[in-house]
Amino acid sequence: MDVSMPMMIAVLAGLLFCLVVHECAHGLVALWLGDETAKRMGRLTLNPLPHIDPFMSVILPLMMYLGGGVIFGGAKPVPVNPNCFRINRYVGMCLVAAAGPASNFLLAAAFGLSLNILPVVAQLQPGFTENLQIFLLKMIVINLVLALFNLLPLPPLDGSKIIAVLLPRALADWMYSYQAQVGGILVIAILVFTGSTRFLGPIIGFFLELVLRLTYFQE
Repeated sequence: MDVSMPMMIAVLAGLLFCLVVHECAHGLVALWLGDETAKRMGRLTLNPLPHIDPFMSVILPLMMYLGGGVIFGGAKPVPVNPNCFRINRYVGMCLVAAAGPASNFLLAAAFGLSLNILPVVAQLQPGFTENLQIFLLKMIVINLVLALFNLLPLPPLDGSKIIAVLLPRALADWMYSYQAQVGGILVIAILVFTGSTRFLGPIIGFFLELVLRLTYFQE
């Protein structure tokens, strides 16, 4: 496969930025609810270094890019202590968890809006327009994948923390404990063995069309 090195670097750097924003969103909502754990540990920063997981943030995305598939990745989870919340801990965890996918939906919209600068770029740098369009579209898709995949109601994904507020307390507590044990292993297993990105394909396509309809105003 013919791989453009500049495009690969740009896309992987863009993915890392989106992962960092996702984790910072978790930490900021936790801080808003009274938990300063992420702040004390230096995780409320857009500097990618504290967030990078060598495999999930670098190796896995690189392998997926070179394989020509949908690009996915993860970062070190931001530490959250629900015992510090000013509100019900289960409701608080639901809000903290929802902040991550919400940030990716917002980023997808932001990259969609950025498509509207293409006519200006075409006048200033005609040869750069196509590559910029490809990059922006990839960023939209990547953020939709991150948002929708993380909304799956399976531990340790964000979706499991969101639905936990509706579960019996004993089951919710077990789920939180189970998440701490499995870490990112389940995420990798789902990616590798079930082809979840293919399962999410039609849903991603629907949201991609929706984002473009709402944000891209060119004829």
